Amino acid sequence: MNDSVRWHRDTLGEKVVKALTKNNFTATYVQNRQEAAAMLLELIPPDATIGFGGSVTLNELAIIPQLEERGNPVGNYMKPGLSPQEVKAIRRQHLLADVYLSGTNAVTLDGELVNVDATGNRVGPMLYGPEKVFIVVGINKIVKDVAEAQSRVKLWASPPNNKRLGYPNPCAQTGVCVDCQGPTRICNITTIMHKKPRLTDVHVIVVGEELGL
Repeated sequence: MNDSVRWHRDTLGEKVVKALTKNNFTATYVQNRQEAAAMLLELIPPDATIGFGGSVTLNELAIIPQLEERGNPVGNYMKPGLSPQEVKAIRRQHLLADVYLSGTNAVTLDGELVNVDATGNRVGPMLYGPEKVFIVVGINKIVKDVAEAQSRVKLWASPPNNKRLGYPNPCAQTGVCVDCQGPTRICNITTIMHKKPRLTDVHVIVVGEELGL
């Protein structure tokens, strides 16, 4: 990475951290995924129960296996071989976890977090329930405003996520959102965290490299 790109990412990341802090979030900027993973391991108690919302960003950090290896109980409903009933039970347990980990679809320059969800199990614990929430966001998720965040989801997040999850929605074929109406649609719920929720301790870690979809 050349110096000008590094400067731009650091400057943009610090700007977003200041905006998030103004909105009452705890926010930190780190330059790479290794620093982000190390920070999570330092801040999460070794005996804390973990809720994991299914995140490409966190998978790229490889943080979940590290937490499991050191003994943290992790509720990961994405593990293969689980029955629908087991998946449902794990998702409900996330609301009672000590720590909830998630990515985000976008963060605006004004420090707002925008997420689009299919079921609500990912965004629900981000808002209320767990004692501590960590949200990790790559530099590629920074957008100008909420309108641009919603456009980003339609063009850059939903199509590859549909493809990744194997859903037969039109965007998995066309590569762009067509506002589908089928039962497997994943864009059912949009949440905008304008400020930190009153009763939820949210720490946003902004990473100066591209992460997630």
